[in-house]
Amino acid sequence: MRRILLSIGLVLAASAGSNAIAAGPSPYVGQESREIKALSTQDIDDLVNGRGMGLAKAAELNGYPGPMHVLEMSLDFKLTPDQIRVVTGFKNKMSDAARSLGAEILARERQLDQQFVAGTTNESQLIKETEAIGALYGKLRSVHLVAHLRTQGVLTAEQISLYNQRRGYGPDPAPQTPEHSMHGK
Repeated sequence: MRRILLSIGLVLAASAGSNAIAAGPSPYVGQESREIKALSTQDIDDLVNGRGMGLAKAAELNGYPGPMHVLEMSLDFKLTPDQIRVVTGFKNKMSDAARSLGAEILARERQLDQQFVAGTTNESQLIKETEAIGALYGKLRSVHLVAHLRTQGVLTAEQISLYNQRRGYGPDPAPQTPEHSMHGK
């Protein structure tokens, strides 16, 4: 009997705690007036301008420098004119693709938001739309990761080490590759 009363008491206490949490203000307060409810102003700006938004962290934090940052610090790294030309090509291709995908993501997010505003969405539409948005985010992430992968291939081990130091990463996360040689993929 004592065990049953203790169990009932624990269930009631847990229930009261969860009700208290649910009754408090939502962390979403104020976001209901956003243009696209699921995206902040910064998210929208990043998508419009093709910024990385942390999508390439797997590369960045494992010794695969980003082309934009490499070019910003090109004098520090003593990049050759050929390295600058190749990395600039990677950055431009990445930026163009990222802006294009960002525009597609924003259009789909806006459409999804408007379906909820109008009360016209249904489960089938919702699944289709969110899967399409997810696929676009996957492509966007690939664009950024590929640019990091290609950039790493044109830098020397010393340049990558200096990049990691300047970006504040320690100890040197440069990948162990047989040789860092330039390629223009």
